[in-house]
Amino acid sequence: MSKLEKLAKIATRLRIHSLKMTTQARSGHPTTCLSMAELMACLFFDEMRFNPKDCHDWANDELVLSKGHAAPILYAAYAEAGILPLKKLETLRLVNSELEGHPTPRFPWIKAATGSLGQGLSIGVGMAWALKMGQSPARVYVLLGDGECAEGAVWEAANAARVASLDNLVAIVDVNRLGQSEATMHGHDLKAYERKFRAFGWEVFSIDGHNLEAILEALKAARKSQGPSVILAKTIKGKGVSFLEDKNGWHGRPLNQEELEKALAELGPMPQVEACHLVKSREPMKPPAFKKTFRFKRNIYQDKTATRLAYGQALLQLGQVHHGIIALDGDVKNSTYAEKFFAAFPERSFQSYIAEQNMVGMAIGLAAKGYLPFVATFAAFLTRAHDQIRMAGYSFANIKFCGSHVGVSIGEDGPSQMGMEDLALFRPIPGCVVLYPCDAPSTEACLESMARYKGMAYLRTTRPATPIIYHPNEKFPIGGVKILRRSDNDVATVIGAGITVFEALKAYEELKKENINIRVIDAYSIKPLDEETLKTQVSETKSNVVVVEDHFAWGGLGEAVALALSGRAKIIHLAVREIPRSGKPEELLDLYGLSSRHIVSAVKKFLKDDLRYCL
Repeated sequence: MSKLEKLAKIATRLRIHSLKMTTQARSGHPTTCLSMAELMACLFFDEMRFNPKDCHDWANDELVLSKGHAAPILYAAYAEAGILPLKKLETLRLVNSELEGHPTPRFPWIKAATGSLGQGLSIGVGMAWALKMGQSPARVYVLLGDGECAEGAVWEAANAARVASLDNLVAIVDVNRLGQSEATMHGHDLKAYERKFRAFGWEVFSIDGHNLEAILEALKAARKSQGPSVILAKTIKGKGVSFLEDKNGWHGRPLNQEELEKALAELGPMPQVEACHLVKSREPMKPPAFKKTFRFKRNIYQDKTATRLAYGQALLQLGQVHHGIIALDGDVKNSTYAEKFFAAFPERSFQSYIAEQNMVGMAIGLAAKGYLPFVATFAAFLTRAHDQIRMAGYSFANIKFCGSHVGVSIGEDGPSQMGMEDLALFRPIPGCVVLYPCDAPSTEACLESMARYKGMAYLRTTRPATPIIYHPNEKFPIGGVKILRRSDNDVATVIGAGITVFEALKAYEELKKENINIRVIDAYSIKPLDEETLKTQVSETKSNVVVVEDHFAWGGLGEAVALALSGRAKIIHLAVREIPRSGKPEELLDLYGLSSRHIVSAVKKFLKDDLRYCL
């Protein structure tokens, strides 16, 4: 039996598996699987090199299924390769199965979650760059749908791949003409896709995606490319089943039992071929064993320092002791001070330019290959990449984010530059740590804590310089708080974070002059919050709480505290409740109710309420 005959039989097996799996699951996307059967057969059983016994072998080629709704055929290919028992395919989409409706790393051969369309190519760019840094001969293949090529993130990734000269990256676009609800933007017009990819500097190969010989030739040619290459494969959605072929309305619809029997009759009996014997591998490689520790030399600060500057200086120090750290920037490194790392470690720095979606997507790919990416930009601009950030969470990615220029305290630049929603963006993501230090030493300590943490973490930094209140060697563990002022007769607890800590300390001094004592808490760890300590402190201060935060009133520190105390306290929440305007930082803090005088008023309101209650 020739190689082409074997691959044809495997393609048919993949089609049959995909149809049976989705019918049994009573959900899924069988027709998009049928269009790519030949592509998957050629990739898994001729082109790619991987060790079926070790998904972490550094010599393995990687496949990113960007069109994640085609997961059934991906699982079928893994089963045919001997990685999964064929019987396991029957568990597709079951609650106790790792074979989920769209791929996630719960199945260990999947390195990043996909299915939110348009993100796979960025992940592939990150993986390909990681493999180059780690001196692996492996290649990265990203299988995209034609419909998702309308996403801007695809073209951000295409540009980044060209900038990085990634000759180990191959994109394959399954141009099957039909999207979910109608024909795609370009239908079967391969020339339109050719013009776009060539404009971004990619080598392009256009083929019939059902012609095995043409697929193999294109893959062979792509290996010789001097940069990133793309194979544009013209295919038929629903290929192999006459009543499905090129028909709209079948996108997310599995066949019922009667339709399945009719389809299987057309495809014929299950071909007999030992696909696993065609799997090819390289000599095994171990991942890079780079120097790695999280303890770094702390800087000594004498004068007011912006926490964003402390982030940059601490990242530089951390990079000297942890050689797996990668810094990614969105053309603001001179504002986030990531430029210090870039200058010292250019080989571990990537300039994403103003393309935040790709920046985060690349970080997912880098993290998937064992590197530790630090992504920094203005907090406001991270909102552009919210979808990539949430998918990083679903990928269990070990990524560290820094959002600078937060709140109204940035001043004159105005609302478009103010990070006002960032806490609400990161707090809901399961497992994501959120830290908001107030001064330079606490920023460095928080950076160390988040670097040690295995999982996503977000550090919120402030633009203006703030006073130094902590010792350089003080520790800031995840899930802690700092009690800055306390006495036995405190009438209220004031909880702040970041710049509002200093407003709370000013309020403390002003109230002290009137013989009114308050407890001041720096809630630097917003998630997880130290709930037990807060409950204890609040119970000792007549259950009166003032929360003050430089953030919109929804989704931030105030809500976190309210959930933690849940009926145990009376809470006055000082936060921004309208679209802010330009002005000096101190003017804006006062205008939007965050300054010390507003904290003083809130505390006195509690005293007046207590008096009325007593009367």
